[in-house]
Amino acid sequence: MRHLNKNNHLGRTAPHRKAMLSNMAASLIMHKRVTTTLAKAKVLRSYVEPLITRAKEDTTHSRRVVFGYLQNKDAVTELFREVSQKIAARPGGYTRILKTGFRLGDNAETCIIELVDYNEAMLGAETKAKATARRSRRSSKKKEGAVAEVAEPAQATQGGKRKAKAAAGEAKTESVPTAAETTETAPENQ
Repeated sequence: MRHLNKNNHLGRTAPHRKAMLSNMAASLIMHKRVTTTLAKAKVLRSYVEPLITRAKEDTTHSRRVVFGYLQNKDAVTELFREVSQKIAARPGGYTRILKTGFRLGDNAETCIIELVDYNEAMLGAETKAKATARRSRRSSKKKEGAVAEVAEPAQATQGGKRKAKAAAGEAKTESVPTAAETTETAPENQ
């Protein structure tokens, strides 16, 4: 019975699984991104995140423990020199899994597993999203425009309301280009 055994064996023997995860973890640390199947990525995440946490404390013991898992000197050096500096303030969650669809041939669900602090495109999007989230709902331009629109009808007399409505209607129709104008201004592709 396999009660309380939740780890995915990935259809491999224990030495094969250990070697595969060691190689994949070293590749992830060296290249910052690996394309693989979703099942392997989920197992790799649980394999590599404790190693990255271990790398926050740069001692001989922690280096030897990590080397016991990775068996790659270059990956251990990269992890302790560069990766640990970038993730020092992060309290966990060092990897991100992005689903990429299904593989042709066996229809396996593929994904990209990457180190979170090394994706500049996502980091730029996160900072922009944070900056826009702090803005107020109404800008000062809208408030000024609303005050000006309210002031104009108050000044108009009873007979001037029709003229104001007609002028507003003309302004709306003038701002919308007609079909003939758009065809004249469009560049020809011939």
